[in-house]
Amino acid sequence: MRKLLFLLAAGLLVVILAFRFGGGSPSDPPAGDVSGESDGDPGDRRGALVDEVVFSQESDVGKVAGLIEGGSHHVFAQGVTNNTVFNRLRDSSRADYEQAYGTSGELTLNPAGPELDTGELNPFAVREIREAMNWLINRRHIAEEIYGGLAVPRTLPINTAFPDYARLADTARALELEYGYDPERAREVIREEMEALGATLERGRWMYDGRPVRLIVLIRSEDARTRVGDYVANLLEDEGFRVERQYRTAEEASRIWIGGDPAAGRWHAYTGSWVSPVISRDVSDNLSFYYTPRGRPEPLWQAYDPDPELDEIAERLQRRDYGSSEERRELMARGMELAMRDSARIWLVDQVNAIPRAENVELAADLAGGIAGSRLWPYTLRFRDRIGGRAVFAAPSLLTEPWNPVAGSNWLFDTMIIRALGDSPLLPDPFTGLYWPQRIASAEVTVQEGVPVERTHDWLSLEFAEEIQVPDDALIDWDGEASRFITVGEKHEDGVTARTRTRVVYEDDYLERRWHDGTQVSMADVVLPWVLNFARADEASSLFDPSHMPSFEVFQRHFRGWRIVATDPLEIEIYSDQIFPDAESIVAQRTPSAQPWHTLALGILAERSGELAFSSNKADRMEVDWMSLIAGPSLGVLRRGLETASEVGFVPYANVLTEHLRDGEPEARYAALADWYAERNHFWVGDGPFYLHAVYPVERTVVLRRYEDFPDRADKWLRFTRPRIPEVVMDGPMTVTPDDDSVRFPVHITYDGEPYEAEAIEQVQYLLFDGDGQLRHRGEAERGDDGGWHVDLSREELAELGFGANSLEVAITSRDVALPAFASHAFATVPAGTQLLEDDL
Repeated sequence: MRKLLFLLAAGLLVVILAFRFGGGSPSDPPAGDVSGESDGDPGDRRGALVDEVVFSQESDVGKVAGLIEGGSHHVFAQGVTNNTVFNRLRDSSRADYEQAYGTSGELTLNPAGPELDTGELNPFAVREIREAMNWLINRRHIAEEIYGGLAVPRTLPINTAFPDYARLADTARALELEYGYDPERAREVIREEMEALGATLERGRWMYDGRPVRLIVLIRSEDARTRVGDYVANLLEDEGFRVERQYRTAEEASRIWIGGDPAAGRWHAYTGSWVSPVISRDVSDNLSFYYTPRGRPEPLWQAYDPDPELDEIAERLQRRDYGSSEERRELMARGMELAMRDSARIWLVDQVNAIPRAENVELAADLAGGIAGSRLWPYTLRFRDRIGGRAVFAAPSLLTEPWNPVAGSNWLFDTMIIRALGDSPLLPDPFTGLYWPQRIASAEVTVQEGVPVERTHDWLSLEFAEEIQVPDDALIDWDGEASRFITVGEKHEDGVTARTRTRVVYEDDYLERRWHDGTQVSMADVVLPWVLNFARADEASSLFDPSHMPSFEVFQRHFRGWRIVATDPLEIEIYSDQIFPDAESIVAQRTPSAQPWHTLALGILAERSGELAFSSNKADRMEVDWMSLIAGPSLGVLRRGLETASEVGFVPYANVLTEHLRDGEPEARYAALADWYAERNHFWVGDGPFYLHAVYPVERTVVLRRYEDFPDRADKWLRFTRPRIPEVVMDGPMTVTPDDDSVRFPVHITYDGEPYEAEAIEQVQYLLFDGDGQLRHRGEAERGDDGGWHVDLSREELAELGFGANSLEVAITSRDVALPAFASHAFATVPAGTQLLEDDL
C-alpha cells in the first residue's frame, strides 16, 4: 500500500477589472505613453518593469478566467478555491496561475456577554461552548466538499504549511485527535452550559427570558465562505438555535465585526479568513494576536479575556522570553492546548490557492501570501514580451478601510497596494521567509550566550556575548511634558543589559534619496515614528490612544534602547530582550523605516484638534472620522492642516526633530506637499518603485505609476522564480509481525523527478501512530549510502503497537523552501504466520 503525501500550506486573495486611463477621471486618456511596446534589457531600466498598474474591484470569481483570457486583465489578486475556475485556468493557453499556501479560514466568535446590550443571550461568551464548536464542525467536509479538495483541515492556531507545524507535529497531531469531529460530545457540552446560563430547551428550541436564543451569523458573500457560513448556520439550527444569516461583502462586514462594539449584539459568528503575506518561520506570536487584546486595537480584540495562563504564555512568546528551543517548544505546546480551550476562533481549513495571472505576465509570488502578500511583486511584475506597459489587477475588495500610516487599513488588498508605494529596508525571501537587505549595507547581531538564534545568510554577522550592556546615551523612554527622549543613564543609574544588540548600517546614500513629492529624506523621517510610538502611549498626550497600549506594553517589556551611531552613512543600534530564531528576522524587526514626517505632521495636527483619529478605536470614542490620507472627508481636514502648517512652519515635537532637519526643510516639504495634493488630490507620499497616481473611491479604482527616480536596477529581484518544493513518497511493507527484527520504510524525496539534494534537506522527522491514533514514537529518518532516506522501526517499537492498523508519517523541511512536505504509509501489525491476500485490503 502506497500513499503519495501532500504538501500542507495555504494561500492568498484575488480579482480584476480594467480601465484605460491614466489620470483625471476614469474616462480620461492616459497621461503620457504607458502602452509599453518597447523591448530591452531589464538591467538597463531603473525601478519597476511596467509603467502603470491599475487596481479595480471585482468580487465575482466566476469571471476571472474569462477576463484574463480576454486580455482585459492580467492578475487576479485573490487565490481561487473554486474547482471550475481552477480547472479552466489549468487548461487555458492564455491564463496561468501561482500557488500559495498561507490563507486560512476560520469562524470568529463574539466573546461579549453572556448577556448583550440588547438583553439577548450570547452563548459564545462561554468558553466551554466555544470549545464545543470544534467537535460540532466537520472540517474534512469543509475542505473536501466546500473547497473541493483545494484546502486541508486545520484545527490549531498555527498554519499547517509553516515550519512550526512540523516542529510541533506530535503536539499538533494529539490536539487534532482530541478536537476531531464529535457532534454528540458537542451537543452534551452545549446543553449543559446553556442550562447553566438559564436557558431552556423547549420543543427543540433554546429559549431565554421568554425569547428564542438568536444567533446572527455574519457570512462573507464573495467566495467559498458563503457555503461555509450556511453549513455552520445549519449546524447551529440543528442544535436548537434561531439563526439569522447576514450575507455581507468585506467592507459591509468590517463595519460590524471589526468596527462595531461586540456587546451591541449585531453579530455572533463571522466567517473569517486570514492571510500570512510571507512565510512565517516563527508563529509564536499567533497566540497573542488571535486570543488577547494585544492583537489589534479594534473593539473585538479589546473584548478578549483569555485565561491568565494563556495570556502569560502568549505574552512571553510574543516577547520571545525563553532560553532554549526546548523551552520555546514547551511554551508553544501548552499555549496551543489553552488556545483550543479558549477557542475565540474555530480554525477550519488551510487553503491551497491558485492565484490567476495572464500567461505572459511574470512576478514573484510568495509561497504563503501569493501575489497579494508578496513584498516583491512591485519589483518583479513584468510582461514576458516587453518592457513597460500597463498591468491591470483585480481584487474582491479595495479601499475597504481608511489609509493612514499609523493605524490605517490592515486589509490584504489595501496593504498589497501600499507595499508598492514604500521601500522597506529589508524584504523577505518569498520561498523561505528569510530576509534580504534592500536599503541596508550590513548588520551585526549580538546575542546573549545560550539564547537560541542562528544565522543563514552571510550579509549579516552573528556573535554571542556573555553580557550586553546598553550604553548610557541610548534612548529608552519618553518625557511627554518636556517633549524629549529619556536616556538609559537617566532612567537606570545602575545601567541595564539586553539579550540582543542589533547594529544596522544603511546604504551610503540612504539620506540622499527622494520622496515621491521630490523632497529629500532626512533623519527626521527616521526619528518621528519612534516619537509617535511613545506619544500614543502617553496618557497626558493629545495623541494618547488606549487601543495602542496592549502592543506598546509588550514593546516596552522587551525594548532596552536605541541610538544613532552615525549619519554618514546612517548607522543605528537597537537593544532588546526580544529574540527570534533567525538572526535575519531580528534585523528585520529592529531596523527602523523612514516615513515622511510632513505627512505624519498633518495627521498629528488633525488628531490634536479632535477632528480625525489615526485608529478606528479612537475615532469611535471621539466620534470623528477614522483618518484617511487618500479619500473622503479627511482630505478637507488635512488640507486645512497643510495650510496652517505651511503658515507657521509647523514641526511636530520640535524639541527632538529640529536638530535632524536641513535648512529650510519645513518650507520645502509643505510646498512640495501642496503641489502634490493639487495635482493628485491625496496626501499619500512614499518612496517605493510606484507612486500613488490617482484614487477613485466611488469606482473602487486605484492607479499606480512607475517612479522613474527609483534607485535600483529593474532586474535586482528577478532571481526569485520557481520554488523547489520537495515531492515525497514513502514505501514499505503493508504488514509486519512481532518476529521482525526491524522494518525499513524508504522515503523518496524528489523535485521535478530528480532526487532532492541531500544538502538542502534540513530535517526528515517521523511520527509513528498506533491504531487508536496515539503517538508511540518520533525520531529522525536516516540517509542511506545511495543518497536516499529511510525510517527503520525496531522490534521494540513494533511490539508497542499491538495488532491492527498503524500509520507512519514523515515531515520534511528543506533549506530551499520553508514549507514542510509530508508523507504517510499505513501498515498493519499481525500475528506471526498470518498472510493477507491483496483482496483483503
